[in-house]
Amino acid sequence: MNNRQLFLSHLAQTTDFPLLIEIEKAEGVYMFGPNGEKYMDLISGIGVSNIGHRHPKVLEAIHKQLDKYLHLMVYGEYVQQPQSLLAEAIVKTLPDSLDNVYLVNSGSEAIEGAIKLAKRFNNRREIISCNDAYHGSSHGALSVGGNELFKRAYRPLLPGVRNIQYGDREQLNHISTETSAIILETIQGEAGIRVADKLYFKALREKCNQTGTLLILDEVQAGFGRTGKFWAFEHFGIVPDILVCAKGMGGGMPIGAFIASKKIMEVFKENPLLGHITTFGGHPVSAAASLATIQVILKENLIETVEEKANLFRTLLKHPKIKEIRNKGLMMAVAFESFEILKPIIDRCIEDGVITDWFLYCDNAMRIAPPLTITNEEIHIACESILKAIEEV
Repeated sequence: MNNRQLFLSHLAQTTDFPLLIEIEKAEGVYMFGPNGEKYMDLISGIGVSNIGHRHPKVLEAIHKQLDKYLHLMVYGEYVQQPQSLLAEAIVKTLPDSLDNVYLVNSGSEAIEGAIKLAKRFNNRREIISCNDAYHGSSHGALSVGGNELFKRAYRPLLPGVRNIQYGDREQLNHISTETSAIILETIQGEAGIRVADKLYFKALREKCNQTGTLLILDEVQAGFGRTGKFWAFEHFGIVPDILVCAKGMGGGMPIGAFIASKKIMEVFKENPLLGHITTFGGHPVSAAASLATIQVILKENLIETVEEKANLFRTLLKHPKIKEIRNKGLMMAVAFESFEILKPIIDRCIEDGVITDWFLYCDNAMRIAPPLTITNEEIHIACESILKAIEEV
């Protein structure tokens, strides 16, 4: 059997219509098929390849670590230099109160850890999350997600979860002294790039302070330079109590983290001890790749170019069929009238070698989230292809 047949026969499928694009190699903003096909990746593997595919510095870090050791022991028992150096580098990008890092394998696992941490710290049980939020697909992460279509088949989920509307200051009054934590994406991703204003975040922080509620910000998609700041919350003048990240932090390797103050994180040490456990969290190869990713983002000044590149997309993507462009940096949604209009455009883009897609909860908007390393010339090529697809379909 060929690779496609093996894929369909033996790998678990999540839809009846996978893209079935076969990739043999990837580098920078491009992926390559076995027969010479060339695809520009405008979605970074859904927010993962922030510094492009197979960045030389990431590959170098991986190779060096491969010569030392792979997995040694469950998280938190042995002193492993890649984990320690990564934690130090992450903390240096953050305000002083966020000084303790728990390394895990993915965004969903980081959300699970953050929820447990909040409940354990203030001994409360209610969690508030937002409508149309996406926090992952594991049971707890799904529980605090905000779209019933994806939750209905798996109920009962975690009890004590209530949803409010992201960006609505009035609904912040649902936060009370019974609330353990409110969890939200700093920038709503799968809702189609929704950005609340600064006043909302100020009111949110104040309400959490008043009620002793922990503020968990999910920056699985928005972190690591994606929005034009290293962390998206920097745009809004607040600091969360717990910060969650993954996706773009690994340079293409699987890794995630939840971050808090040492005071908060210490509750995992007793009653019970080993309050959160992960076998592979902070895998040394992934940690080495993540450290290299941070260094590339900072040393190559990638964050400083984000706004300019986002504005270039906005300038070039002008067409009567495009109804709106929403973005924070290179986290963009290009809105059309309907899914029926958008889907053929996406299909034609892929045929022409430009990979994009839509959002889970916003199927009339095209996702654009390229590697931060994309050049102005490549942006011109991508936009020409998108406009050509709009005209053709």
